[in-house]
Amino acid sequence: MSEHRRKPSQPQGGGRASARRAAQQRPGRGAGSGRDVPTASPSGPYAEPSAHGSRAEARRAAQRGSAGRGRGSGRAARGTGRPDKRLINYPRSDRDGWKRFVPSWKLVSGTALGFFAIITAGAGIGIAMVSTPDPHKAAQAQNNVFYWADDTQMVATGGSMNRQIVTIDKIPRAMRDAVIAAENESFETDKGVDPMGIARAVWNMATGGSTQGGSTITQQYVKNTYLDSDQTLKRKVTELFIALKLGVSEEKDTVLAGYLNTAYYGRDAYGIQAAARAYFGKDSQDLNPAECAFLASVLKGPNLYNPDGGIGAAATPALNEQRARKRWAWVLDREVEVGRMPKDERAKYKDTDFPPRVESEQARGMTGQIGYLVETAKQYVMKTKNITVEQMALGGYQIHTTFQKPKVDALAKAVEDTRNDFLDEKKRPEYDTFVQFGAASVDVKTGAIVALYGGPGMDQKHFSNNANTMGVPVGSTWKPYVLAAAMQHGTQNSNGQGISPDSKYMADDLTVIKSRQGNPLAGPDGKPFRQKNESPTAYGYVTLTEAMEKSINVPFAQLVFDVGHTKVRDVAKATGILEESMDKDNTASFALGTSTPSAIRMADSYATFAASGTHREPFSVTKVEKDGEALSGFEKPKDERAMDNAIADNVTKVLQNVVQNGTGTKVKKLGRPAAGKTGTTDQNKSAWFVGYTPELSTSVALFRSDPNSQGKELLSMNNVGGVDSIHGGDIPAVIWTEYMREALKDTPVTPFPEAEDIGVKADSAGAPSPTPSAPASPSTSPSPSPSSSPTPSPTPSKGGRPSCKPWELYCEPTPTGTPTGGSDGGFIGGPSGSQSPTNTAKPGRPGGTTGWPTGAAAE
Repeated sequence: MSEHRRKPSQPQGGGRASARRAAQQRPGRGAGSGRDVPTASPSGPYAEPSAHGSRAEARRAAQRGSAGRGRGSGRAARGTGRPDKRLINYPRSDRDGWKRFVPSWKLVSGTALGFFAIITAGAGIGIAMVSTPDPHKAAQAQNNVFYWADDTQMVATGGSMNRQIVTIDKIPRAMRDAVIAAENESFETDKGVDPMGIARAVWNMATGGSTQGGSTITQQYVKNTYLDSDQTLKRKVTELFIALKLGVSEEKDTVLAGYLNTAYYGRDAYGIQAAARAYFGKDSQDLNPAECAFLASVLKGPNLYNPDGGIGAAATPALNEQRARKRWAWVLDREVEVGRMPKDERAKYKDTDFPPRVESEQARGMTGQIGYLVETAKQYVMKTKNITVEQMALGGYQIHTTFQKPKVDALAKAVEDTRNDFLDEKKRPEYDTFVQFGAASVDVKTGAIVALYGGPGMDQKHFSNNANTMGVPVGSTWKPYVLAAAMQHGTQNSNGQGISPDSKYMADDLTVIKSRQGNPLAGPDGKPFRQKNESPTAYGYVTLTEAMEKSINVPFAQLVFDVGHTKVRDVAKATGILEESMDKDNTASFALGTSTPSAIRMADSYATFAASGTHREPFSVTKVEKDGEALSGFEKPKDERAMDNAIADNVTKVLQNVVQNGTGTKVKKLGRPAAGKTGTTDQNKSAWFVGYTPELSTSVALFRSDPNSQGKELLSMNNVGGVDSIHGGDIPAVIWTEYMREALKDTPVTPFPEAEDIGVKADSAGAPSPTPSAPASPSTSPSPSPSSSPTPSPTPSKGGRPSCKPWELYCEPTPTGTPTGGSDGGFIGGPSGSQSPTNTAKPGRPGGTTGWPTGAAAE
């Protein structure tokens, strides 16, 4: 190799030019760039230069270069070499990692400012577009017109109150203070909306407290002008905008007067002037502080705070009175708390100073049964269409009902005639006062309520509708459900098959009741529980038909355990009994009628038996019109299969026997096929008769309760009417018969469907086996045998009288023996079971093939 090849290459340029080129190369690379020649070469200036070096050296050089760029050079390149030209620098280009997503203070403040500008502009546009409320709209309430079933007018209600708009100077300072203290403490300082009030309401609701609501008086005033009260976002937003507009544009006195002139106070009264006239018979300017506090209390919700009572089970007069008194005292205390009433002024008003009210103008127009008919129809309409009490009070509805005036009049006459003949409150005030009646009649083929009796009348200050009141135990009228469940589901002795009403059960008084597993039930004293009959008669083993005929308690107290309480509840519910009215305890007494359905529900439920197991939900309205248009949802309820027709028809057969031979014999005077059951409760506190023909099902309840008492406890009816005890086969059965005779006088007589043999005989444990010496009765007809209508024999107390009052217990001899004051007549003597259906060898068919749970656990 030539000598010149081993010499180091000379620089292309020297001096200042070489220095500039070197300086230009270094800044772009780190000090340890993999492309640079090492400055500390061991060969000195004579070593041979290398373009790449070894692989390991190249890797190390690449790592050093990458690290250098990550720490410094890259940041400098992005921050200064490539400036971000976006309108919004987000994510931020001058930050690394998670810091890129942290907005700058400029971005935050700019966004907030823009959002505030948009909200302000939107609010301004919204406030400018909405209109100011008109308080005179409150005077536009109309009548509600109710019609009988034949479309003739029954009554027009509502719209008749004085709805004069009054100025703020006609509203007492005490009324203004009471409303502000109770509804909106910050009213005089807020801008129509109170965010703190909303937060406070949410907190109180979450913690179980109860003070002010979240809406201001301004918002409530605005809401009152929207008569439809739709809970929609559009309406709420509009309400908010109007409230804001009024908060900045109207005087507080104007807003407060508008609210008090449009609010609903109950008694069909809209506005403070109408309320003052409706409750106290005076003008608003004459209200005293106690009366003002009362009206402020009612504003919380007239349906629940008007002492007259309202719509629904929780709005009884007694409960409403209790709530109103508590709220009234709270309003007065609240006025002191917020500085709107001196303590010494508050001290003047004791609990006894709760302001008395004048008689309701609304009640004065609801004479006789009209008030109860109207309330029943109103409840049906409001439930069907989810209409509030306030909306209904505004009126404008034309409501066509199912009530038939001739039948309503006939039922009222039957009750009042019996009452006048039976009760004498002047002669026997300690016994004959507070006796109440309730009744309802339902069309078997449709479920329409054709008549009801709710009490002497709202115009007589009796506001509770006794036809639709839950709370009166039904007694032995519950036993048919136990029997129907046994026919449907059978017992532990029937191998899963429904049992026949010819099955025999022990009926002796004070028999030990056993669980389904055969273990004696424990009584309160720890000893075996013994069920008591109303009669000490030693019946021995009787068929369930005979047990129903004589209303013997022991067989059904045992049967309910053999069948299962849950199955009995299922049967009752399928026929229309509301679950909330059923006794929740799984005791022997459950079978004997501790549940408390209303008269309407009992009549409708028994109609299911009359209709061969088809249930039709009770209804009272056929058509509703509003503003000339018919509202949907008022079609006739659909038929539902509650039980197999064979089960229902056999229940009817057994209940026909009750009328022909048992505790309901007074009903035979009707002169047409009828079935029914009597019911009497412990201590004679209530008495029922529920029965039906193929056309009508009617229930009649008799009970005694002080309507003004705190809890409306039931009182004993012993000695009422001068009689030792009242039973379902007496007064209720007489009223039932008199009404049904008039209601069906133009209706052709029709028989019940023939009941086919059903189920298997499944006697209770210990029942004797049948022997040839004890043949069954040859009669299969429920018609009375000659022995069931003996020749009347005079008694020392009644002999010689040409006639007797229909309600007198011992006047007419009974067909199966002498009543002994037992449950529903408690008969002794006479043939035992001679009227029971014939036992056949036919296997029958198990009932309940449709619509019933088959795997329910046994109790």
